[in-house]
Amino acid sequence: MNKTPNSNRIHISIFGKRNAGKSSLLNAIVGQDIAVVSKVKGTTTDPVKKAMEFIPLGPVLFIDTAGLDDAGQLGQKRVEKSMQTLQQTDFGIYVMDASCIDRESLEQAKRNFKRFNIHYLLVFNKIDSISDDKLKDIKENYPNSSFVSTYRNETILQLKNELISRVNKFAEEEHTMIGDIVPYNGKVIMVVPIDSEAPKGRIILPQVQLIRDCLDNGIKSYVTRDVELKDALVDLKDIDLVVTDSQAFKEVNKIVPSNINLTSFSILLSRVKGDLKEFIKGVYAVDKLDNESNILIAESCTHNSTCNDIGRIKIPRGLSKHTNKTFNIDVRAGNDFPKDISRYDLVIHCAGCMLNRKAMQTRLKLCRESSVPITNYGILLAYLNGILPRTIEIFKDKI
Repeated sequence: MNKTPNSNRIHISIFGKRNAGKSSLLNAIVGQDIAVVSKVKGTTTDPVKKAMEFIPLGPVLFIDTAGLDDAGQLGQKRVEKSMQTLQQTDFGIYVMDASCIDRESLEQAKRNFKRFNIHYLLVFNKIDSISDDKLKDIKENYPNSSFVSTYRNETILQLKNELISRVNKFAEEEHTMIGDIVPYNGKVIMVVPIDSEAPKGRIILPQVQLIRDCLDNGIKSYVTRDVELKDALVDLKDIDLVVTDSQAFKEVNKIVPSNINLTSFSILLSRVKGDLKEFIKGVYAVDKLDNESNILIAESCTHNSTCNDIGRIKIPRGLSKHTNKTFNIDVRAGNDFPKDISRYDLVIHCAGCMLNRKAMQTRLKLCRESSVPITNYGILLAYLNGILPRTIEIFKDKI
């Protein structure tokens, strides 16, 4: 479980004002000194993350954030980081100092949770600093909340049990990549080109995830390079699906017979993390773009760019060739997704293997709110190569 990618973990984020005891609470929950604790306001700057096995939930990622009331120019940047964390949060913990009730801040937090469709637990911390009568009054006014002191282990155990119960209740069902489109005992060929973009000595996360998905669903998988694909198709019979890196679509499409389904790792991930139907709808905005239209290319991971970089080189070049137009391209990586995307005419997103599903769903929501079409690398490359109908044929009963 310790090797589970963060993108596959339930994200539990801790919010609240400065000095509410967020960091102390995180340390108490995980049983380690992960976050720096101090009486000085604003000790937590960038979000602090701790991945762990939270039995019986499984792999989770706890995130401690800066105080939402941070002040000053630097403080405002910390608050912005905390707000960005909301976009990837599956379940929220709002921490309030029991000796300093702030209803206005709580109501604002509730509005933020509601906007991003986040279930949450209200936790009153530092109950050791107030009288029993004061605690009784708070419990009457805020039922269904948790009341803790990081100095009282029994209250932390109660919080953990409540957290497990709440998260378990609202946790999303697992999404399969191909378990619902390829039959048990079916056969899948995965085409993995080894080029300058391929990491040395390993294969990338979407490929690893698909192999695991095949194992989980009793599907036989075969991995080959594009240069050996033709021979592999001769060796193997009754292939249900060929999955390729999107960048090799053109070459692989020529090799794979028309009677065999073809798609890409990116398209498979688009239905697990995002919304395949919406991505397909968004790709048709390409032919409606004007010269000098603004395009946002969003990548979920950060990496050094190369001469063959898909987001910075290949996709912009392919768009210009397809449309005979010039565009203003803005590339953002990691969590650096713009707060205001209304100025863009199209968003093109990577497969999202480094994002959790909630983060991708939030980005889709932001695009809908601004009426900005969004598509996916794999779908766009299939469209530009004139093979989109073929690459989504296998999903016809799922969209």
